Amino acid sequence: MKVMVIVKATKNSEAGLMPNEELLTAMGNYNEELVKAGIMLAGDGLHPSAKGKRVVFSGGKRSVVDGPFTETKELVAGYWIWQVRSMDEAVEWARRCPDPMPGEDAELEIRPVFEADDFGAAFTPELRAQEDRLRAEVEAANQSK
Repeated sequence: MKVMVIVKATKNSEAGLMPNEELLTAMGNYNEELVKAGIMLAGDGLHPSAKGKRVVFSGGKRSVVDGPFTETKELVAGYWIWQVRSMDEAVEWARRCPDPMPGEDAELEIRPVFEADDFGAAFTPELRAQEDRLRAEVEAANQSK
């Protein structure tokens, strides 16, 4: 199963405070463990929401809202994509994570990623073929960079 592990934002991460060398080293070592175990597929930290934008869809219209966004507890500071055998395995790995926000309460949220079978009959063979083709194109483009 594939999961997204979301690192929730904090007051300090939204203020743009960068991690110190000790935390960067600890996270680098943790990421190395994840990679060696075949768990980590992707992961990155995100800039504060002040550098972001939201596109809002309402009544067929789209509007753009500039950051910063106010509800820190609802914001994301970073993420991983992991391939695990179960949610329990994801929780085990998350519990081993270095404290991502030293000096503040921190939170990781683990969410399963939808798989093709989750969509049932609505995900027709034609849509599956399109999805497979697009994934192959993305992978080829990433390998050529």
